[in-house]
Amino acid sequence: MLRYKADRRTLGYIGVTTLVFAIEWCFGFSWPEYILYLYLSIAVTVIAHNHNHIPIWRSKWMNRLTDYWLTLFYGFPAFAWIPTHNQNHHALNNREGDYTITYRLTERNHLLMLLAYPSVSSYYQQKPIRDYLKQQWSEDRGYFWFCLSQYVLLAAWIGLWLALDWRKAILYVIIPQQVGLFSVLIFNYVQHVHADEESKFNHSRNFVGILNKLLFNNGYHTVHHERAGLHWSKTPDAHAKIANEISPALNERSFWGFIFRSYVLGIFVPRYRTHSMRLERERLLYPASLP
Repeated sequence: MLRYKADRRTLGYIGVTTLVFAIEWCFGFSWPEYILYLYLSIAVTVIAHNHNHIPIWRSKWMNRLTDYWLTLFYGFPAFAWIPTHNQNHHALNNREGDYTITYRLTERNHLLMLLAYPSVSSYYQQKPIRDYLKQQWSEDRGYFWFCLSQYVLLAAWIGLWLALDWRKAILYVIIPQQVGLFSVLIFNYVQHVHADEESKFNHSRNFVGILNKLLFNNGYHTVHHERAGLHWSKTPDAHAKIANEISPALNERSFWGFIFRSYVLGIFVPRYRTHSMRLERERLLYPASLP
């Protein structure tokens, strides 16, 4: 029933995430388990992204059940990827009009912007979600109710655990959801900030190290934008075919190395900061209009 055998790994993550949540709730706090659970919560956001592009199952109803599970552990209705990501971000790819644009507030890339971006981006993404729901109300009332049911189920899920034990609910439900939601927006930011949205190959930053093994090859971002319908298991080979076309500055070995270099060392040492490729392009095109 799976579309791709590689998604056995996805099902493994879903099963382990559910199991670890149950163990934590029933048997109490443990730092190793909690750190594992936070990592799994981040992985859930990547699964939600992948499932949105290529549904895991051949069965419509199995996919809808998976949407419900993702809504609960992702912390936001799974359908929202369609208007914010598929229809908007992939269409515009960090150009003007992209609700997840990285240079909305400033062209500068620094720690404060990195930390502010998830909240700013989340705020602006609410409009395409509202517009999408209005469209479904007019065009597909059945699907509208399915989307709305995700909100209802998520509210009931959080409310149930809060009613049972609000302290445990904050620790095991709300915080992991927010960590996942925050992280996936951080990923989007660093994958696009200071790249050139008009370039064929330099529109995205790639992270090609070990983190891909843990997060379903999410670091191969250039090829993902070039071929959004390509299954995550096939992106390493596809990336290898175009890697030489991408600026070396946009192929990073280590995600955490990039974060430390750009947002910690960069505070003190200018050479560790990123440089905006889009501004360099605009200076060449309009030399008199930019500082």
